[in-house]
Amino acid sequence: MFESCRNASVFLRQQRSLFTLACVVAVLGLTACSSNLIYKPEVVQGNFVSREQVQALRAGMPRQAVRDVLGTPLVTSLFHAERWDYAFTIRRQGTEPQQRRFSVFFKGDALDRIEGDALPTEAEFAAKLDTRRASRKVPELKATEADLAKFPAKPASAAGSAQPTAPTAPVSYPPLEAAR
Repeated sequence: MFESCRNASVFLRQQRSLFTLACVVAVLGLTACSSNLIYKPEVVQGNFVSREQVQALRAGMPRQAVRDVLGTPLVTSLFHAERWDYAFTIRRQGTEPQQRRFSVFFKGDALDRIEGDALPTEAEFAAKLDTRRASRKVPELKATEADLAKFPAKPASAAGSAQPTAPTAPVSYPPLEAAR
């Protein structure tokens, strides 16, 4: 009878240690969800319209020319056939989301006016995307004569044999088709 009581206490200690281990794993799993340990993919939606593209637009341009410059609009409506909307959103881990909206209005088939947010140039947009840390100062790669003297010089015969030799006779190949 005492043997079963001794075994029960060992069993309870094992159960307690397993329960503690399970709690630690659960807590670590939950903290990993709220930290930056999990990769969050970059989400890009819509059409990026740059300042250079908008500067290429002219009043009176036909719809097809506007489409060639800006691309296909993100939103077109049957109720507002004279308006094309371009929207752009990018969400990246560790940076603020970027949103831009831009609208093009037509009269008939010709461009009438444009409205929208202030748009960056392509260079400004690319610079804002580059979130890498600034590289450290790169040391100058200069060697003095004393530094170069530490290394043995290449033998002169090895330098002369490095040049490829020209073939002495032209190579002749058999004809591609057999004579009939």
